[in-house]
Amino acid sequence: MTTRYEALVSAKGRLDAVVAASVPDLSRSRAAALVKQGAVCVDGQVVSRVSTAVVVGSLLVVDVPDAVADKAVAQDLPLDIVYQDDDMAIINKAAGMVVHPAAGHPDGTLVNALLHHLDGLSGIGGVARPGIVHRLDRGTSGLLVVAKHDVAHHGLAAQFADHSANRRYWALCQGVPKVASGTVRTHVARHPRDRVRWASTDGQSGKLAVTHWERLDVAGEICLIGCRLETGRTHQVRIHMTESGWPLLGDPVYKRKGRRLPASIRELVAPNRPLLHAWRLALTHPISGEPLVFTAEPPPDYQATLDALGIERRVKANG
Repeated sequence: MTTRYEALVSAKGRLDAVVAASVPDLSRSRAAALVKQGAVCVDGQVVSRVSTAVVVGSLLVVDVPDAVADKAVAQDLPLDIVYQDDDMAIINKAAGMVVHPAAGHPDGTLVNALLHHLDGLSGIGGVARPGIVHRLDRGTSGLLVVAKHDVAHHGLAAQFADHSANRRYWALCQGVPKVASGTVRTHVARHPRDRVRWASTDGQSGKLAVTHWERLDVAGEICLIGCRLETGRTHQVRIHMTESGWPLLGDPVYKRKGRRLPASIRELVAPNRPLLHAWRLALTHPISGEPLVFTAEPPPDYQATLDALGIERRVKANG
């Protein structure tokens, strides 16, 4: 849950300072964090740069999330541990599971399950995100790596930063690419009007997002697309597939209005479960240097949809 504050700006200044002055009991650093998260609108537009100059009379709208627990607690939740040793673990995350506690999701997350099932986790992510090196969206299923101590965390994070960690996804989309393969390269940032969504920008702002994709199999207007992520931005595959004309089945945020699903899968596709599965993760062990490759079959709901469509998971160059 969030609390919304609205105020007319009475004194000009930097956005973070104006927000701190306008919202009761809000520090300057917390105000800056909210700006960067896209929680602040000025005259109806989301502004994410803390140094933006705000003029007198502007309408300021700030959404402040409710506080979350100071420390995540261990919970005995189901967890599919694909691999673990003294340094790291590979988890096959279930669709619907949030990765770490946040506003609206104080518990029941992957972190809560990790604290119960694993003996140790790195502390770099803080008390709310222990062990978390990278994330998957709530609705996305599949593989992610967890660090058990800080040295391993640094070694794993470096591989994601330099793009040497190889992540491959299956995306089941409504719409068929006209060519067999390609690359989508854009800059992405929060949508200027809808803070739940992210979108490609004009290239002058946002972070670089690169997705290599390949058409794997087609059933009518439905296509299974293999994606290899060069970068790992929030909602990256979902944004790139939708903006290319092939939104993911089951995606409640980026779905295209007016498109009806084939009757054979209408009852199988949940309205809040994008059919995106992280099926392959290849990286180097952060301590031993050994190359490691892990794969995970899609969960039953995903496989049932593929079976109903008669689509085969052909593994090609881009997976």
